[in-house]
Amino acid sequence: MAQKQVAGPEIERLIQLLAKLPGLGPRSARRAALHLIKKKDQLLLPLAEAMGVAVRDIGICSTCGTVDTSDPCTICSDPKRDPGVLIVVEDVADLWALERAGAVNARYHVLGGTLSPLDGVGPEDLNLASLIERCGAEDLNEVILAINATVEGQTTAHYIMDQLAHLDVNVTRLAHGVPVGGELDYLDEGTLAQALRARTRF
Repeated sequence: MAQKQVAGPEIERLIQLLAKLPGLGPRSARRAALHLIKKKDQLLLPLAEAMGVAVRDIGICSTCGTVDTSDPCTICSDPKRDPGVLIVVEDVADLWALERAGAVNARYHVLGGTLSPLDGVGPEDLNLASLIERCGAEDLNEVILAINATVEGQTTAHYIMDQLAHLDVNVTRLAHGVPVGGELDYLDEGTLAQALRARTRF
């Protein structure tokens, strides 16, 4: 039996679009849409306005590949950042996560994914050529590979290391192992093995 429409097509379209967002299914999308509609002046109108501005003004930084309203982006044009350190990340979300941690005041390079031959993703599909170019042109002391510890991530990291082998730059990667506050009993065998291999002096 066909599902009955309970609202006009405009509201149904809003629900369908919200349902496509990560973490929102059809039920959550209906609740979110209803909340927005109930608070039209406080939420729906400002949100629509912000989205219009985003569509018009947000683009990709031609230097590092992040999203911003300026090109070069806020990070690339910040003179207080260490010009000798470049952090390579898979995605903009990873960049934002590292910035929240606030451990290093460096610049970034967003790859836009990882190498995955099975999915047909090769070096030409990622922001790799510009990374190699940046590393050769800029006076870098260190390139930090902040790439996820997946098979594809490690393949990408090894590819980048091979491409940078001829340059006089220190290539490092994030440590993998026991997380802060982690209990050994709850960790998987791969994480424990890596933590043992990468142990440091106490």
